[in-house]
Amino acid sequence: MSQFPVTLKKQLVDDWEFVTQLGKLVKLPRSPTVDGILTKYLEYRVKKDNKISDSCAEVTKGLRCYFDKALPAMLLYKKEQKQYKEEIKGDVSPSTVYGAEHLLRLFVKLPELLSSVNMEEDALNKLQQKLLDILKFLQKNQAHFFLSAYDGDSKGADGAKGK
Repeated sequence: MSQFPVTLKKQLVDDWEFVTQLGKLVKLPRSPTVDGILTKYLEYRVKKDNKISDSCAEVTKGLRCYFDKALPAMLLYKKEQKQYKEEIKGDVSPSTVYGAEHLLRLFVKLPELLSSVNMEEDALNKLQQKLLDILKFLQKNQAHFFLSAYDGDSKGADGAKGK
């Protein structure tokens, strides 16, 4: 996705610095959650288009599934692994706990993930347009969806606390 909004790129860099350099984690559960953001996006589309298109609902559903599967596999920094294990137990979906910070990381991985999907070029282009629309929605609501600072207590992130 070459049209990644600049303000969201900066958000990703800040996110990386908070977690990997400063050892700060996103306080969980987030509000709004990935689930909540995708629901808000559908509501926004309904208001804008006066209807909900099946493809829009399909894309958000697919994004939610991708997020839940990709989060533990490729979206967490090493320092976030322990927090994930503490927060996601049983049949809890990561999309009901994590928020925009981690959803944004998925968007970075999507081109790579979609390149391995067998899809007609036309369908792939339409999907990329929808994903870009969701990204623009994230950007428009950046102040509301993203944290400006992370939790100073990186409990368990480096194993130093609580010993």
